[in-house]
Amino acid sequence: MAVKTFKPTTPSLRYKTVADFSVLTPKKDQPKKPRSLTSSLSKSGGRNSTGRTTVRHIGGGHKRKYRLIDFLRNKREIVATVASIEYDPNRTAYIALLNYADGEKRYVLAPLGLNVGDKVLASDSADIKPANNLRLGAIPVGTIIHNIEVEPGRGGRLARSAGNFAQLMAKEGEYCQVKMPSGEMRLIHSNCCASIGQLSNQEHENMKIGKAGRARWLGVRPTNRGVSMNPIDHPHGGGEGKSSGGGHPRTPWGVPTKGYKTRNNKRTDAFIVKRRK
Repeated sequence: MAVKTFKPTTPSLRYKTVADFSVLTPKKDQPKKPRSLTSSLSKSGGRNSTGRTTVRHIGGGHKRKYRLIDFLRNKREIVATVASIEYDPNRTAYIALLNYADGEKRYVLAPLGLNVGDKVLASDSADIKPANNLRLGAIPVGTIIHNIEVEPGRGGRLARSAGNFAQLMAKEGEYCQVKMPSGEMRLIHSNCCASIGQLSNQEHENMKIGKAGRARWLGVRPTNRGVSMNPIDHPHGGGEGKSSGGGHPRTPWGVPTKGYKTRNNKRTDAFIVKRRK
């Protein structure tokens, strides 16, 4: 998939790049979707249930419909046909509409190499082909996988964004060693399911926003630097003239931001074989 650039007729177009969307099914060729596959999506503006802003720089953005994605892949042993490859505004990877043999339709994450008309199956006897879903215990060692369950039957949780993939490295007893996208090696139970292949839109990380307005379309509001604030607003603030802040980088609430460990989940520490660093 290529990256589309623009002739710089305006300053913002000079650096702007977008995906060419050549792998997507044209709107006129997309089949009609049942309304059960989409739902309304309200905006929080970064605020919690009491109205307090808990996440900064969120607000506005284009209106969206949420596409209900089948992360669980619990429709086993029934062959499905890929009806279309579509854009999803709620995630970076593309999605595929599956038509099952019994008439049901579902959305799944679309991996690279998946095309309209391909057959997809969720079964331990399925071929090792893109978008097929199998237990880790039934997948050959060395296979590229995505949408990986952490607990059997709870749905895929890992490796779900554009271009992402993990790799099945080894099997030992009830557990499999999986190399995460971060480079971390982790033990996952062999009864957990995963889908085959690397996810689509792998050029996403190379896209350049190009202008502030495009960030606003995505619901991202402006960010102000800490060094430009007053000391009451940020630890980096204050000083005479243009001061660089001094001290270690911190959040507005004084928590270190670089090299500071925030992981606090001793329950799953035993499943990490090798840290990403």
